[in-house]
Amino acid sequence: MDRISLGNEEFEGRNNAYVLADDDADALALVDTGLATDPVRRDLRDGLAERGYDIADVDDIVLTHFHADHAGLAGEIQAESDATVYVHEADAPLVAQQSAAVAAVEDRRRDRLEEWGVPEDARAEFLAFLEAAEIEGQPVDPTPIADGDVLTVGGRTLETIHTPGHAAGLCCFELDGGDEAFVGDAVLPVYTPNVGGADVRVDHPLEKYRAALTRLADRDYERVWPGHRDSISEPTDRALTILEHHRERTETVLEFLSANGPADAWTVSTHLFGDLEGIHIVHGPGEAFAHLDHLRHEGCLAYEDGEYRLRDGAIDLEDVVPSVRTHRGGSDGR
Repeated sequence: MDRISLGNEEFEGRNNAYVLADDDADALALVDTGLATDPVRRDLRDGLAERGYDIADVDDIVLTHFHADHAGLAGEIQAESDATVYVHEADAPLVAQQSAAVAAVEDRRRDRLEEWGVPEDARAEFLAFLEAAEIEGQPVDPTPIADGDVLTVGGRTLETIHTPGHAAGLCCFELDGGDEAFVGDAVLPVYTPNVGGADVRVDHPLEKYRAALTRLADRDYERVWPGHRDSISEPTDRALTILEHHRERTETVLEFLSANGPADAWTVSTHLFGDLEGIHIVHGPGEAFAHLDHLRHEGCLAYEDGEYRLRDGAIDLEDVVPSVRTHRGGSDGR
């Protein structure tokens, strides 16, 4: 796969922009674009120039989701090239930077930070981090897509697979109906994608993310191309590993509440991750919340005055977060 590796100092791991080109049809497409920062602009322009292209040559942009490290440059590329920008309908208002959609996210995030028990100084630090980053880029005029839509870009066909959890509109794209896919931040090779804090719009984020991972595992791809770092040659095993990771984290949360009594999401996050700074001030308690929320939804926890406590009665972890054994050997979900 023709990949341009892009710098990323604001978040973990280098980003990828994938180049799909059909010179016979004079068609050029990008999957994701990277952050709207000068170093990333240079990386992308230089990468295209090495392949004999310029920004103005881009016909289509396919975004895996709205996060700035994937969509940040899409608006200015579109302004220069008149490219069509495809993104899931759930994320389209955010990449368009519609004021109501942006304000709704900001309001919900502030509410969540307070609800999770994040101290005021940490909240202020996080908001200062966002303001200083300046990574959103220009607004996009998006073409919304939905699960199952098939795109023809850069001489290739991409089937849209909606995989919410990390983001409400996160999509993977199966390449040419075959055994490979672009997976954005649904599955990553080194660390586990954040769930709960990365997109506060997602209700029951852990449940949705587990369903997305199961869907990808059932498709049993030979290789996938993530939004960060290198390709994954055994993506089914990687998806199952992440599922097991979340099962173990849920068990850790239950053990903490059993040993320490009621707690808010920030306290549980401190136990899981220690001291947090920058973007992790929302990612840490957000992930703790994802597990607490799932346990509450499954009837294991009660929630009162900002704290979660264990309900009376034994908890069967297999009923709450099934083992990956139940996902192995599943039928092809295509």
